[in-house]
Amino acid sequence: MPLPFLTAERAFDTTDDTALPFDDRDRWRRPYRPGPWRVGIAALWLLLASYVLFAAVIIALTGTLSGAAVVFGIALVLIAVALRLLRSGVWVSAHGLRHVRFVFTRTVPWHKIGSVRTVQQPVRWLGLPRTVQGQALVLVRNDRSATGTPTLMTTHNADFLARVEAFDRAADSVEVWADEYGRKG
Repeated sequence: MPLPFLTAERAFDTTDDTALPFDDRDRWRRPYRPGPWRVGIAALWLLLASYVLFAAVIIALTGTLSGAAVVFGIALVLIAVALRLLRSGVWVSAHGLRHVRFVFTRTVPWHKIGSVRTVQQPVRWLGLPRTVQGQALVLVRNDRSATGTPTLMTTHNADFLARVEAFDRAADSVEVWADEYGRKG
């Protein structure tokens, strides 16, 4: 069974001189693997969902079906939360850059992107209100209608906490995509 999430990082470990090692560049892809914190939190949500599903089966066998349906619905919500956590991150394709967050997704075409660069700034630790000094990949847009510079990923988010080399590799690959397709736009 192919595991496409394993090919993201392996594609950039090649010694080939191609900056963008993917054949199908129209397909949205994350240029890095999900981090252990993100996968661990999603696994805990799925573990909780399995207990709730087991409870739904017990309620269905011993109680009312309407109660089991409510508990089953709660389990589906927990599964959806876990999947959305795993889907969060920065995705790139030939069409643009997509920043997937837990609640919303923002897609910016390459021709509207001025630059994507790494800066040293205070960043949020695992998305919590506490800030620490770290690096962030920020998006600078061409149009002046957008306020601020959105932070795409940081060295202290769920994907890159204690994985500075992985952050550098992912930031470099997103910058390469921006340079490659920003010139064409």
